[in-house]
Amino acid sequence: MLGQSLVMLDFETTGLSPANGDRITEVAALRLREGRIVERFVSLVNCGVRIPAFITGLTGITQAMVDTAPPVAQVMPQLLDFIGGDTLAAHNASFDDKFLRAEAAALGLTPAYPALLCSLKLARRVYPGMASYRLGDLSRQLGIRFASAAHRAEADAEVASAVLLRMGQDVAQRYGWEQVAPELLVAVNQLAAAKVAQFLSGQNGQKLR
Repeated sequence: MLGQSLVMLDFETTGLSPANGDRITEVAALRLREGRIVERFVSLVNCGVRIPAFITGLTGITQAMVDTAPPVAQVMPQLLDFIGGDTLAAHNASFDDKFLRAEAAALGLTPAYPALLCSLKLARRVYPGMASYRLGDLSRQLGIRFASAAHRAEADAEVASAVLLRMGQDVAQRYGWEQVAPELLVAVNQLAAAKVAQFLSGQNGQKLR
């Protein structure tokens, strides 16, 4: 599935909102193609801010780690080049998207990705009725395990990628398609849950490959 490229993004940050002065501390961007990860961009990020103690407790990212990391002015252009014109995905995508846009704007840069896909919203539509759609809970319900500690960017991006690929596979099998294009998943993302089955039943798998 997903014959076309898509980039799964995950940030670790100092808090919940760039509007409150929170900044990124780590990034992982994984390019997916043909059902697997084919390329990675992973880096700690030095944004010149203090790491709150509770963030270190949650993520394991210390002040010393970010103080010696590449500066955001170096990481952000590299990240935007890596994403390029591929569809961007994230779990709870609005969170990562607002940090990406805020950090890019501070450097006078503009992301070029054409569409944003939220694997959390998609899961609510593909798997209605689950107890929780948080990444850790969702992955456990799907039998997908973290290869390393959660709340680090690469580990979270890997699990989010596995979840997204599983959803694409399940949709393809359910409707008899060989592949599912990212733009189809983006379209499903934007539907009310009650309309998803009717929408997918009316699609032609050949057109979406």
